[in-house]
Amino acid sequence: MKTPFNFKKIVSSLFLAVLFFTTSTELVAQVGSNDLKSFKISIENTNDVIKLTSLEGSAWTDLSFSLKAGKAQAIDEYGMTILNNVATLKDDTLADYLFTITKNSTGIVLKGVEGTAWADLNFSLAANQKKVINQLGMMD
Repeated sequence: MKTPFNFKKIVSSLFLAVLFFTTSTELVAQVGSNDLKSFKISIENTNDVIKLTSLEGSAWTDLSFSLKAGKAQAIDEYGMTILNNVATLKDDTLADYLFTITKNSTGIVLKGVEGTAWADLNFSLAANQKKVINQLGMMD
C-alpha cells in the first residue's frame, strides 16, 4: 500500500523553510547592529546610590540616584527620563539610546529599549565596583 505523503519531499521543504528563516534573521540583526551609534557608560554601585558616568555619546556627564529593589529608571542620551515621555529632540552628535536600569538582590538589570544591540543585561555589582557598558553590551 502506498502512502499519499512523500516523506523526503516534506523533510526537504521543511529544511529549506528553516534555512530561509534563520538566514533572514541573521541579516536583519547584522544590519541593526551596524546602525547603532556608539556610547559608553560606567555604572557604579555605592551603597544605596547608583552612579552613572557617560564616557561617550551622551549629553550628560554624571547621574546619581537611588533605586528601590524592583523599581526601574529610564536613561537616554539626555539623562534620566520617563519611558512614556522621552525626548523627541535628536542630536546627530549623540547616540540615540534608551534603556532602563533596575536594582535587584543579585545586582543590576538593564533592559535595552532603543539604540542597543542587547535586550537584557544582568550582572552582579558589589558596593564600590564599576562596570562599563556600550551599545553592544558589557565591556571588559
